[in-house]
Amino acid sequence: MGTNRKEKNDTWSVGGHEFHSRFILGSGKYSLELIEAAIKQADAQIITLALRRANIGGTENILDYIPKEATLLPNTSGARNAEEAVRIARLAREIGCGDFIKIEIINDSKYLLPDNYETVKATEILSKEGFIVMPYMYPDLNVARALRDAGAASIMPLGAPIGSNKGICTKEFIQILIDEMELPIIVDAGIGKPSQACEAMEMGATAIMANTAIATAGDIPQMAEAFKKAIEAGRQAYLAGLGRVLKKGASASSPLTGFLEEE
Repeated sequence: MGTNRKEKNDTWSVGGHEFHSRFILGSGKYSLELIEAAIKQADAQIITLALRRANIGGTENILDYIPKEATLLPNTSGARNAEEAVRIARLAREIGCGDFIKIEIINDSKYLLPDNYETVKATEILSKEGFIVMPYMYPDLNVARALRDAGAASIMPLGAPIGSNKGICTKEFIQILIDEMELPIIVDAGIGKPSQACEAMEMGATAIMANTAIATAGDIPQMAEAFKKAIEAGRQAYLAGLGRVLKKGASASSPLTGFLEEE
């Protein structure tokens, strides 16, 4: 009974906003089918938005596909330094995308790894301007602490390089962030399978962001639903408390004595 009560009230918050869904859609590879599946099958409440996709007055505008009840999370995709990220964030606010902003600063064109140093700088500037800053970063405890001190509302460590679908390659470092940071930890980038999303939730992650894994699936709605179920299962397992793991040897699950009648 206690577990059921936890599940019903198991919400999370960022920047003073409360959410029940722990799936966030990264919409870089967006399509109408993807966004519909994320809302209907995966129960996404937050959807990222690259400003260059919000082509106001143009022929293609992602805002036309995102339901009004969804929370927009504009990102600074394309920024190569803090100055560019800050400019993109301000533009996003100006066109009505709200105060949420995902800081994404990448100047490495081969591996697309985030620039943690520039990310801290942008976070400090934007948090002082009232933005709800959710920085994408390479998992590093010292950087996470610097982001917290700079005003970050959450921490978004990468699991693997963007679009790789390789899973949680940085698992040990993400676990350190989960254990040591009080901010929401949202695993972002690299999650390629529902089982990997489940694993991240079992670790204690607050939420999961995924895009490529669903966008490139053979059946997008079915994969979106699979991610929802996996995230819910992983969260439930975390709340229940995972069973112990033996370092060596074995432990019988049933008694090894008393099963034969003594003469």
